[in-house]
Amino acid sequence: MEYKKKLIEVALPLEAINAESAREKSIRHGHPSTLHLWWARRPLAAARAVIWASLVDDPSSLPEQFPTEEAQNNERKRLFKILTDLVKWENSNNQYVLDAAKEEINRSTNGNPPALFDPFAGGGDDSS
Repeated sequence: MEYKKKLIEVALPLEAINAESAREKSIRHGHPSTLHLWWARRPLAAARAVIWASLVDDPSSLPEQFPTEEAQNNERKRLFKILTDLVKWENSNNQYVLDAAKEEINRSTNGNPPALFDPFAGGGDDSS
């Protein structure tokens, strides 16, 4: 079986992810973090970015679709736009954004995404 590099292995829009992570930590009205300030809570923006980018193929792994570096960079920019939208707190329930993200996951996993462990981003229940 051929190994395909995932987006997280090649490139990420770190500035956008970092900005949204920092902004998310300061949101207090209507945010679940206001219920309990868990000492190790991580921004959900970062968790969403890491999980999504771990599932989506990097264009360099698809030379038949993106044969040139320019084509790969253009596709990577398109994927970065989806990821940048996905990490924004106000898009958490935006069906258009969620559908676009899900479509890329399904494309990269041939419609059979793996089961994932939900990390709760540091804000989960430790009663087990």
